[in-house]
Amino acid sequence: MSIDSKQVLGVIPARWGSTRFPGKPLHPLAGKPLIQHVWDRCQQCRNLAHLTVATDDERIAEVVREFGGHVTMTRDDHPSGTDRAAEVAEAFPLMTHIINIQGDEPLIDTDLIDRLAADLLAQPGLPMITAANPIQPGDPVLEDSNVVKVTIDANGNALYFSRSLIPHPRNTPEELIYYRHKGIYGFRRDFLFDFITWEPSLLERTEGLEQLRALENGGRIRVVLTEDDSPGVDTPEQAAILHEQLTS
Repeated sequence: MSIDSKQVLGVIPARWGSTRFPGKPLHPLAGKPLIQHVWDRCQQCRNLAHLTVATDDERIAEVVREFGGHVTMTRDDHPSGTDRAAEVAEAFPLMTHIINIQGDEPLIDTDLIDRLAADLLAQPGLPMITAANPIQPGDPVLEDSNVVKVTIDANGNALYFSRSLIPHPRNTPEELIYYRHKGIYGFRRDFLFDFITWEPSLLERTEGLEQLRALENGGRIRVVLTEDDSPGVDTPEQAAILHEQLTS
């Protein structure tokens, strides 16, 4: 299959139920719901053949349609955003690759999305791709379990993801850099459908990180390094801070 015959589907999962922030996709930020900020940025991408919001909630779907977005309704029993993205991909059989974009990152770098899509298209043997940005030792976010860290091998592939600090600094070489994982994933279509056939793995269930399911089943995850450290919105407090930034 030539690069020209490949197509990338952008999927933005958005669900109402959230333990820390129910209704988060519709939370207003600078005059627009959170999900619209994400949609508007993704619309600027050059390498996405189609973009859709994946949701199981009609309230979210209605708002997305009102601002002109595309919606794909999904089941409400998916264990992860990746499982939801796979259901959406079934409705788009011509799409050879899928980018799963976090629905709570209103400042996501569109160039990063395009780069992930381009790398997937250019490397036929690459099953999965994600991104990370560097964090210097001593940064307090390294101790935050909500900040996922990733270690990377010499070829740019993920070794492990954790909510704990990895690697543990028994020694601290001058060149040591930590990497913060950004929750955006790209998949080759066949690998995505393989992924959802695997049961949630031991490490995935322990850390609460779905990408560990791929590693535990022998999958290779390329990690693209980026300087994009745009914040996600996990709590109402974070939403308030971002609102101030967007309106100041």
